Amino acid sequence: MIIVTGGAGFIGSNLIASLNQMGRTNILVVDNLEKGDKFLNLRNLHFADYLDKREFRQALLGDRYKNIPFSAIFHQGACSDTMEYNGLYMMDNNYSYSKDLFHFAVAKKIPFVYASSAATYGSSTTFAEHPDNEKPLNIYGYSKLLFDRYVQRNITNARSTVVGLRYFNVYGPRENHKGRMASMVHQLHAQIQQTGHARLFTGSGGYGDGEQRRDFIHALDVARINIKLADYPSPIQGIFNIGTGISRSFNAIVENLYKAMERPPEKTNYIPMPEGLAAKFQNYTQADIAILRSIPGLSFEPMTLEQGIAAFVQAKKEGL
Repeated sequence: MIIVTGGAGFIGSNLIASLNQMGRTNILVVDNLEKGDKFLNLRNLHFADYLDKREFRQALLGDRYKNIPFSAIFHQGACSDTMEYNGLYMMDNNYSYSKDLFHFAVAKKIPFVYASSAATYGSSTTFAEHPDNEKPLNIYGYSKLLFDRYVQRNITNARSTVVGLRYFNVYGPRENHKGRMASMVHQLHAQIQQTGHARLFTGSGGYGDGEQRRDFIHALDVARINIKLADYPSPIQGIFNIGTGISRSFNAIVENLYKAMERPPEKTNYIPMPEGLAAKFQNYTQADIAILRSIPGLSFEPMTLEQGIAAFVQAKKEGL
């Protein structure tokens, strides 16, 4: 059986969809469906069982799973709200919970692939996996960084795969539930659909209007690399960046959305960045994926922004 925490969420549900395409359905989905409409992400997916994240944690700590032969754990569950300021909640949910799952996986020698984040780099302008570049700007980024460091200190005791993936700007289907935390691709698509034009921030950090740049990667590419690493023929351990390795502007997203939506481009409205956001806004990210690509036999060729947005728009037409 495979465990997917955060399985009803954005990346988790795309991961389950990818597993299903491979014929793999013996999956335990762990999430919290107390609020919102994340359950919609699960309607067309196939899995063996669902468990609330609190009940799952109790079962884990109570050793109820000691005799179940899990083949992989994909730990995607976390609070990813960068505007969440409750440090007590964030550290328990993202850090302590992750430690519990890490120790379980290592003790049982189960491949453990978990979601870290490019938010660990924060204000840095260099995005290689090195402590000198780790400068988180919020408690979310710090909670991810602290767990990465915990894993790095304890990974020498592992005899199985333990991999942390620092996701850059992920977009794709199945993020309708995310609200203000949805990707800019999702938000700009909705703006164009509803108003006919897009809204972007005016220039900041030395970049012109809408020219702030990020490394945008499609959720299905993220899902595929999760599975490849869990299925790797020998134990693999480390923290790896997951992006395309190419930085693109927000203006480029708008341009490609109009093209994929087959709509004539309209003038983009540029609005001032809110004062509270400016100090925490990453004006530029670009994943250094050299270490990931150095893994022998691991092919990783993510979609271009043009290909990814075309796939995104098609998925929207299909109701995802």
